Amino acid sequence: MTTALVNSPMSSILAGPVGSLDSYIHAVNNVPVLSAEREHELATQLHEHADMSAARALVLSQLRFVVHIARGYNGYGLPMADLIQEGNVGLMKAVKRFNPEVGVRLVTYAVHWIRAEIHEYVLRNWRMVKVATTKAQRKLFFNLRKKKKHLGWLSADETAAIANDLGVSAKDVTEMEKRLSASDLTYDAPTDGDDEASYAPVHYLPKANADPAELIEREDHNDDQSSRLKLALEQLDTRSREILQARWLNDAKLTLHELAAQYSVSAERIRQIEAAAIKKLQVAMD
Repeated sequence: MTTALVNSPMSSILAGPVGSLDSYIHAVNNVPVLSAEREHELATQLHEHADMSAARALVLSQLRFVVHIARGYNGYGLPMADLIQEGNVGLMKAVKRFNPEVGVRLVTYAVHWIRAEIHEYVLRNWRMVKVATTKAQRKLFFNLRKKKKHLGWLSADETAAIANDLGVSAKDVTEMEKRLSASDLTYDAPTDGDDEASYAPVHYLPKANADPAELIEREDHNDDQSSRLKLALEQLDTRSREILQARWLNDAKLTLHELAAQYSVSAERIRQIEAAAIKKLQVAMD
């Protein structure tokens, strides 16, 4: 049903604010609130006959309540438009499951679904690192700041009181307080010349090749290889050495045909001289 609603002619309102947020809020506030009798009639049509027009009317009549609920999550620093969109998804799920024979109004039933979708969105996007995964952590995430009466750290008595009130452990309260007070850091901060302002986690991680012993060993090995290569090249005849130099060591490398023209031989002969010279170098290097 959710897909059908979003693909309906009213999708611009049902999907949430995509332009001006104020215009969207004004539009949903102008949708009339249904009476209890009309709401029951529409819900019955949807429940018994899968009437999509009834579903649209029910959803549209409740969009103002989604906005009201979403405003309660404005303190998490997330876009209000996104909070409303997620709440609308929860509302459509509620309308799909609403049973008019239970005897409650749709808004009473839908509040749980609207809040659940917004909760999931907040938890997914409030931080790069998840701060609440267990049921106790989720409860604390959405209630701890309301329970705190000051900006400082909680005392032991305050921690115990909140833990008792929310039905969680004091350790969970302390851990969530630490998580909420922390902030995300850029892994690789830009360098702007200010050493203190450009610290980032990447600066505290050792490089994979930072072992001094390994660095010295690698430098000695490279120096040894360079010396061996120099001695091996000196053992070659002049033409072989010049061909290898032109083919592999110079910045402007020559092709087989260019060398063939230079030495007045075929390109195949240059290739043979090159291969023989490389073999001699390998033997000398070993």
